[in-house]
Amino acid sequence: MPKVSSVVVPYAAYLRVYEPLGAFPEPERSHWERYARRSEHPSCQDELRRSLADLLPTPPVAVPVHESGDAFVTEVDGVLCVCPWRTRLRGWQALGELAEELPAPVLDAVLPPVVRRQAAQDYERWLARNPDARPWIRTATWQVPLNWFVLVSDEERRYEKGTAEVPPVLRYRTPMVQARRRVARALRALRDAVEESPLIDGLVDVGRWLEEFHPRSLVELDYGGLVHVLPAGELEGDHSAADVAGGIEALRQGDGAAAGEAYVRLVERWRAVRDRRSAN
Repeated sequence: MPKVSSVVVPYAAYLRVYEPLGAFPEPERSHWERYARRSEHPSCQDELRRSLADLLPTPPVAVPVHESGDAFVTEVDGVLCVCPWRTRLRGWQALGELAEELPAPVLDAVLPPVVRRQAAQDYERWLARNPDARPWIRTATWQVPLNWFVLVSDEERRYEKGTAEVPPVLRYRTPMVQARRRVARALRALRDAVEESPLIDGLVDVGRWLEEFHPRSLVELDYGGLVHVLPAGELEGDHSAADVAGGIEALRQGDGAAAGEAYVRLVERWRAVRDRRSAN
């Protein structure tokens, strides 16, 4: 499949759900079955490049006109599992969040108000026909949200240093039932220890999202393009999932000091990553 550009887009991390082929209704199931037999499949970088290319025309294309027919594919214990891109749906949802991410003059320059209004109206009409729609992929820029690390364990961490030709990889994969169990346990510990917390709100949100999928799905936390902006030593030494698990266990044991130390390590680590967004 041809690529839009060879430019590496470095700033996005992903939380993905791969559902068993049998979880999809027909005719979508047959589509993914045929799709999985292809010799090559596009990467997350290919998806990002296509989206960026849509911003080049005048006026820019805020959201793809047609939904993507691509997906990520993997096999779990002999069962084919699929993670549809759903680029159009995710584009609509991301468009609604841009006002919180960009100053108004910058946003208007990138996506004029008339373009955003048209996209919002298209989404509203589409959502009325598809009220149960949800994405299989969540994206975060210049960070991995701390609530994502609750879903995985350090033992599920996979790190590959990479070579001059092959980029490094840092990701976690866990069964859906395990991810849901960890969310429930973490919420109990956090609610027993504190009344309110952004981590609680984030966990409630991601927990509800996970409930939308087949219980035999696979959950993947992928550092994605962040591996291109983090030094190899930082990647190799990044055990954020272990820090999150340690902090929650400390709360469960009533050790507020240890929980606070784990939280400070995490905040400082990811603040340093986000600060690269504005570095020259």
